Amino acid sequence: MRGIISAGGYVPYRRLDRSQVAATFGSGGGRGTRAVASYDEDTTTMGVEAARLALRGAAGARPEALWFATANPAYLEKTNATAIHAALRLGQSVPALDAGGAVRSGPGTLRAALDHTGVVLVVASDLRIGLPTSADESGGGDGAAAFVIGDESHGPMIAEYLGSASATEEFVDRWRLPGEPVAKQWEERFGETKYVPLGEQAWNDALKTAELTTEAVDHLVVTGVHPRAARSLSGRLGVDKEKVVDDLAGTVGNTGTAHPALLLISALESASPGDVIAVVALADGVDVLLLRATDAVTSYEPARAVADQVANGGELPYGKFLAWRQMVTIDPPRRPEPERISAAVAGRTDDWKYAFVGSRDRASGALHLPPARVSREGGAQDDMEPAPMSDVAGTIATFTVDRIAYSPSPPIVFAIVDFDDGGRLPVELTDVDADGVKMGDRVELTFRKLFTADGIHNYFWKARPIRA
Repeated sequence: MRGIISAGGYVPYRRLDRSQVAATFGSGGGRGTRAVASYDEDTTTMGVEAARLALRGAAGARPEALWFATANPAYLEKTNATAIHAALRLGQSVPALDAGGAVRSGPGTLRAALDHTGVVLVVASDLRIGLPTSADESGGGDGAAAFVIGDESHGPMIAEYLGSASATEEFVDRWRLPGEPVAKQWEERFGETKYVPLGEQAWNDALKTAELTTEAVDHLVVTGVHPRAARSLSGRLGVDKEKVVDDLAGTVGNTGTAHPALLLISALESASPGDVIAVVALADGVDVLLLRATDAVTSYEPARAVADQVANGGELPYGKFLAWRQMVTIDPPRRPEPERISAAVAGRTDDWKYAFVGSRDRASGALHLPPARVSREGGAQDDMEPAPMSDVAGTIATFTVDRIAYSPSPPIVFAIVDFDDGGRLPVELTDVDADGVKMGDRVELTFRKLFTADGIHNYFWKARPIRA
């Protein structure tokens, strides 16, 4: 038996109130909010956050492979999954592979992992961009999801895999050429005429494979890049409306590549043992996955529930949203932009740079951030052990607000953080409002992008407030 050992969904902290769009331009927008990745987030950093959450509940199962899916990769040519691999401190023998460029790669990699062997960490992430006032701008959302997939020998499963089916046909619905910032879409009625029959075919094939009836389905997820077709198909599958899982359209928006996985995690968080969950994903065809919640789902406590993240967001002004999305160019600080990082230096310090691993003196127990060869207590040399710190919380001892230094979104808030396991380090804060920071605030680490120079992303760790 194969299935899901643990899962983690990530919803960025910031929210855009859609009504601000119409207030600015006189059209577009709508009701509710959408989740917005911060200026220092991309699909890779969001993938790290989701994967960290998934691994916390993995009961010791260590990934034997990492598969990363996104339609909006931070790099082309270069593998994006390797940065996630480094941040998670996975072994060199663990392959890290991208499945990128298409929204369908999200449900596709999940199904492939369920059909595979061994422990696979599947990560899906997306950052959705649309022109101002467009349906993509207001209806899209940013987020990520991750699963640890294995069998009963790797740990207790919260959901067992029952079966799947797909239906594929070549037709033009949505497309985006390399280098273009936003996607284009064909007339909606055409897409609906294509997706609905494909969905009915895949749905019937999946039920037949799993030897189930529509009455056996307790939670139905129907989502895709064509909302009209998803709504139409949802009413044709024979499942009662009260069993249809909230698609988070009014609070998060459609997170594209990550959305089927994010909604599956949302369904698992409210599922009871024996509940059957069906996921129907529309993107260049239709993929259907069927799973059953196990007894372990009762005792499973997600590291950070999707529902809690949805309810705990901070407002983002529309003007700042447009600047973060590079739809408008604002006047930058009068300071030089940073230069690109050194590949040689980054390669020598990857455990510190990507995984935030310090060093601890074996004799005195003194913690060093960044890692050091010589202990500050006793002067012992080269007698250190690695000290992973990315999951260790801390307290703000003091801080400063810098309104002059270069930043894509000034001002910068720097804090001196005292970590719970020892060690003190100046750390940039993120997901904060400068006026709300106080000494004594509790913070946790998050993997972010410091800047991009010469096409190279400089990833490192920042701190964000621990919110109830």
